Amino acid sequence: MNMPQHTFKTDHETLDLRAYTRGLYIDGQWRQAADGRLIEVVDPSTERVIAEVPDAAMVDVEAAVEAAARAAAGWRETPPRKRSEILRRCFELMTQRSETLAELISIENGKALRDARAEVAYAAEFFRWNAEEAVRIIGEFSLAPSGANRIIVDYQPIGVCVLITPWNFPAAMATRKIAPALAAGCTVVLKPASETPLTAYALAALYEEAGVPPGVVNVVTVSSPAPATAAMLADPRVRKLSFTGSTGVGRHLLAEAAKHVISCSMELGGNAPFIVFDDADLEAALDGAMVAKMRNAGEACTAANRIYVQSGIHDAFAEGLRKRMTALKVGAGVDAATECGPMITKKAVDKIDRLVQNAVARGARVLCGGSVGSGTGFYYPPTVLCDVPTDAAMAQEEIFGPVAPISRFERESEAIERANDTEYGLAAYIYTRDLARGMRVAAKIETGMIALNRGLMSDPAAPFGGVKQSGIGREGGRGHGIAEFMEAKYLAVTM
Repeated sequence: MNMPQHTFKTDHETLDLRAYTRGLYIDGQWRQAADGRLIEVVDPSTERVIAEVPDAAMVDVEAAVEAAARAAAGWRETPPRKRSEILRRCFELMTQRSETLAELISIENGKALRDARAEVAYAAEFFRWNAEEAVRIIGEFSLAPSGANRIIVDYQPIGVCVLITPWNFPAAMATRKIAPALAAGCTVVLKPASETPLTAYALAALYEEAGVPPGVVNVVTVSSPAPATAAMLADPRVRKLSFTGSTGVGRHLLAEAAKHVISCSMELGGNAPFIVFDDADLEAALDGAMVAKMRNAGEACTAANRIYVQSGIHDAFAEGLRKRMTALKVGAGVDAATECGPMITKKAVDKIDRLVQNAVARGARVLCGGSVGSGTGFYYPPTVLCDVPTDAAMAQEEIFGPVAPISRFERESEAIERANDTEYGLAAYIYTRDLARGMRVAAKIETGMIALNRGLMSDPAAPFGGVKQSGIGREGGRGHGIAEFMEAKYLAVTM
């Protein structure tokens, strides 16, 4: 690898990445790792090292928990209105600096600038939404059925929270956790993915400017997260773990948290079916498929992973999708014309190619793409496969890339059975002009979220989460997301 490039000239400005590598953010201070170790950050578009951030030692991780614990009492006693105003200020600052943040995300993550802009807008909205949630934490007051006493239920912050976020949405996955935690009165330690740490540190500086007190939000990066996470969960002051990532890692973290009886929220893997019935509006279904499949180049847990198309519309849909996928411009994320950026790592490209070759070996036909190109960067071409069999590995594994596997079905019951034939249950998509059918099928599909005649479902105002092996708990929504960071305290009172 080459030495860090540091500066990037974009259409908007020249970004000096050293502004986002000042150190670990602990107790309102920037500090280097205790042992001086560093983590290299690689641009997926060029494979070049673009920055280095501290690789936290165990003493740094312990300091972050200590800072969060020390700040906890003051923050929980901060009036809800003041917490709300600070969160609102975070929203305003993110909105004002949206272009810079989007460019930073594109540089370190590789995603197309248009997707990065959408992510920043979505990420900022969690602060606005939870600013409103902070002042509407309502308790309960009732008469016990016996008439002997009154029942009072108060909702209190759960305590110090450990938040672990992935690389695919480095801004949104952080704010989706931080905003409700702060609204509830909790303090946090954020461990972002080591592939995309710059966004997390940029946002840490923004929170400080917005008025978040020292110690309320702490950010640490580590190259070996398992020991650091285990140490944080073993600290009796930590009472909450919120994780977004793979189901495999989620199972390990649940086991670790169980040792210490820690409350967990888990947003895990997905294997979303995208069902198109014969009576669907073809163009609308194609529009939705491009969003559901190609948002963030397919690197999303909600991405359409299995596309089931009824026989009568199958050929027209497959050809329409082939044309649209072939027309996409592939390139560096910071190029404004790019519609599909690189994958995050070579390992990710290798996995995608393995799944494609496995499907082809079992009879799938390649309509476009389907092979790794030459040149620099972690690219995989937009790919459409037809006649993908049920025994293909991609029918059970997340592709996490720009590959659209199409399978034909005949009957409604068949579509439902195949959609549910997975251990995952995060998201699903249905296209039909028959609203009664759409609602009937949606009721039978085992997922936490359904998009009916839509290619996008994520909204801070709605509860995000899955069933089965796709997670525990919800993020966002009216009362749902903030409840994950609160405990109900019951008082029996004789009046």
